[in-house]
Amino acid sequence: MHEAEFACELYSAMVREGHQGTVRFGMFGVDMAVGQIGFGENSLYPTSFDGPGGCVGQSAAAPVLGSRDRKLRVGDLVFVDIGCAMDGYSSDKTMVYQFGRTLPAEAVAAHRRCVEVERQLAAALRPGAIPSEIYRQTMAGLDAEFLKNFMGFGARRANFLGHGIGLQIDESPVLAEGFDEPLAEDMVFAIEPKKGVPGVGMVGSENTYRVTPDGGVSLTGTHPGLLLV
Repeated sequence: MHEAEFACELYSAMVREGHQGTVRFGMFGVDMAVGQIGFGENSLYPTSFDGPGGCVGQSAAAPVLGSRDRKLRVGDLVFVDIGCAMDGYSSDKTMVYQFGRTLPAEAVAAHRRCVEVERQLAAALRPGAIPSEIYRQTMAGLDAEFLKNFMGFGARRANFLGHGIGLQIDESPVLAEGFDEPLAEDMVFAIEPKKGVPGVGMVGSENTYRVTPDGGVSLTGTHPGLLLV
């Protein structure tokens, strides 16, 4: 199975489960049918999309779905970052899978650290919290080694840890510098700490959370990812 075939199977399953068929973006020039799909290092491939994950896609002109040339191999990391919507409202979720055998220890450790960061960020999603402060405090707590290829790979890096989501995938506010208005109850955020691992691919996780007085409540499940399939 190649990446594009996998994306087609995934899209079909999403629609059967209630997905409205498309999601909307506010940023200019974004076309996306399913999301970013990558086997192994294809998930590190740079695109024009402003996010940490990569995708070879159909061509340089259409870095979506997945490649028709890259087939699944035993030992692959499988990176799945998808947007799903019902009745106009969107969710955003990333899962990473291990196909056939476990990934190298370095990749497993990096993934687990990303999950810890996601949970830390989720706990901070409370009314009155300042997005830019959440971003700064979280980044300050990460060591220099972990920050290598964090939120991207090589020179291509995303300068945020999460983003508002609703009628569009990419809404304000963003967990990043410059967003200084306090959070309000029932705002919704996608949190997506990810890290590129050379020779392996993009690890990390993403879920969609609702802001509550007790911290973020996940709307897209709580599985930490790295399922062996």
